Amino acid sequence: MVVFSGDLDKAIASFIIATGAASMGKEVTMFFTFWGLNILRDPAIHVSKSGMARLFGWMMPKGADKLHISKMNLAGMGTSMIKRIMKQKQVDSLRQLMQRAKEMGVTFVACSMSMDIMGIRREELLPDVEVAGVASYLAEAEEGNLNLFI
Repeated sequence: MVVFSGDLDKAIASFIIATGAASMGKEVTMFFTFWGLNILRDPAIHVSKSGMARLFGWMMPKGADKLHISKMNLAGMGTSMIKRIMKQKQVDSLRQLMQRAKEMGVTFVACSMSMDIMGIRREELLPDVEVAGVASYLAEAEEGNLNLFI
């Protein structure tokens, strides 16, 4: 599965699909590229950067808890509303979905080219995230029987 979007609702959908497939015994690899890399950023890690990398880092959300929904964000109110509704309906938070996916053996792969373009360094990512290029993703996709782009 390619996770291109860094929107909260699309990230949640990605992890629900991934955990659903893993619960069916499927091997799941999530390949995070461009804005999707923000999902994997560790908010506790601070890395010194300069130039454009510093600007990108400042502008982008740092981790799953800082993502916004894609529609009706309304200066953050939409994001707060969807998180509250999810909690009321006993739907796991994005952070919990990510943890569950890891526990189920889902592999998280960060795109090395996108990391380079966006100024994201390996040490900024959550532990247990692999870093690989497009060729690795294509090899995984070729072995699988389903490929999703979110």
